[in-house]
Amino acid sequence: MLVRATNSKDTEDTTSSTELADSAEPGAIYPLARHDAVHDSSFMEELKDTSIHHTALRLAEDVKTMKLYGNLYKMVQKLSCSPEVDKDDMKQTLETAIKANGLEIEIRNVIYHLIRNSVKSDTRPTPASSDPLNYLRRAGIQWERRVRKSLNSMCSESKAQLHGQMRTASDREEILSKWDELSTYQIDLSNYRPVYAPKDLLDVLLSLKGPMKQDETDFLPKWEFSHISLTVKNLFELRVHFSELLRNDNNFGDWSVTCQKILKTRHAPLCQQALKKGVTPPPLRGALWSYVLGSQVEQHHVEHWEALRQSVLTNESIVDKLVFKDVQLTATNDDRYFVFEDVLYQIMLCFSRDTEISQLIQVEFTNSAKAKQYEGPPCGFVPFHGICMLAAPFCYLYDNPVSLYYTFRAFYIRYCHRLTTINTHPQGIVSLCLLFEKLLQTHEPQLWSHFRELQIQPIRVVFKWLMRAFSGHLPPEQLLILWDLILGYDSLEILSLLAIIILSFRRESLMQVTSVENIEAILSDLSSVKVLPLIQLTLSRD
Repeated sequence: MLVRATNSKDTEDTTSSTELADSAEPGAIYPLARHDAVHDSSFMEELKDTSIHHTALRLAEDVKTMKLYGNLYKMVQKLSCSPEVDKDDMKQTLETAIKANGLEIEIRNVIYHLIRNSVKSDTRPTPASSDPLNYLRRAGIQWERRVRKSLNSMCSESKAQLHGQMRTASDREEILSKWDELSTYQIDLSNYRPVYAPKDLLDVLLSLKGPMKQDETDFLPKWEFSHISLTVKNLFELRVHFSELLRNDNNFGDWSVTCQKILKTRHAPLCQQALKKGVTPPPLRGALWSYVLGSQVEQHHVEHWEALRQSVLTNESIVDKLVFKDVQLTATNDDRYFVFEDVLYQIMLCFSRDTEISQLIQVEFTNSAKAKQYEGPPCGFVPFHGICMLAAPFCYLYDNPVSLYYTFRAFYIRYCHRLTTINTHPQGIVSLCLLFEKLLQTHEPQLWSHFRELQIQPIRVVFKWLMRAFSGHLPPEQLLILWDLILGYDSLEILSLLAIIILSFRRESLMQVTSVENIEAILSDLSSVKVLPLIQLTLSRD
């Protein structure tokens, strides 16, 4: 059983949190020495140096394409002309000046985010004929075409423009005057509906038919994901991955001070490390998230936000209607988020127009040239029912809508888009569904058998949790702790683990009911769930 008392002693933490902040030097390298095979080592070192050299060149070229490059370059130029730099020893004195003026940390953070965002799950192209996941990639293409086709059909029915049309003068004046109170902006939504909901995506996932062995077809239930050839972790591997949650650190009383010291370093990896404990001081959470996601607001961000805002004020599109509809159907009816209705309209209206999002999201598939293509919104994807709930929790972190927007955008690009598309990413929605089912079958066999006897797919009762990363289901304070862990461990796998824990925690009640309606009723209220203790209890058990 997953949830039960345990007497096992937590792994002891040999380094205190304060020591981490006080002694950590960003970028410290600890060389490994080998005393045998000298010639082979030298050869490998040469290869390593060559690889590092090529990587450095590629990263340098990538930095030059970034909007912040111009500002960094000007700052270095200014330093090179300062008295701190000796022209007779340019290299050494310039490096010293860069460190002394805090530029080194900024450059390290830029490289850190570039490397993180450039890592792909599979960089080697595989011939379609030998790729066991090719059918999954095709399904992703078909799903994208399907939702875009639905959006285009909606445009035809309502005679609206997908990419917008100029607002009338009176409409521009009204929306400008009500920008901070968009809940009072009158708009007819009676003929509009969400393009798709989590249930629609789940139905497609459950219908996926991949290659399977002949002897498996008679025994494999059609509603399982086990025929999908994706690799997911088992509980032992998850325990290793999240092992720092089990460390016994008694310095939490000074943790707020430690986090403040970490923030003063402005070093993104240290900020990420701080989030791994799951005890982030609420007043510091927004700043820590911004460093981890690289979403600190610069002047070019403010200018881009203003351009998006002007686009909203001057042009209207069908996606605007979907945004208003989604906020009204979800956040407006939620006691914990309805107060943020106005700012959510601002964020989501600008989000739907942001062409940078489609450029930043790394998509594993491209549309087939043979099939008819359908246009999508400027942001590159069609909004689904509940998408605004992925932005709503950020309203608790930021008062400034610009800071809120860029941190939410970075979080969506890094994580959330993988939850709304059919993809082969190790932390995509398909992998999370597979991980959930394998954990349930292995560690809750009684519940697994109960669901099978009732002919109820277990994934149906938790899929909405996974696709919305529990937003709107957990209380905000617990949800933010969960998202701390997502950022700290750079992993969405915690979502499947928590889904299993909740089912395990309510096993006795679930075993007494026989309908999906009653099962959903038992799981509908998560207000009593405490994320960190439940995860620690599960990971620490024998």
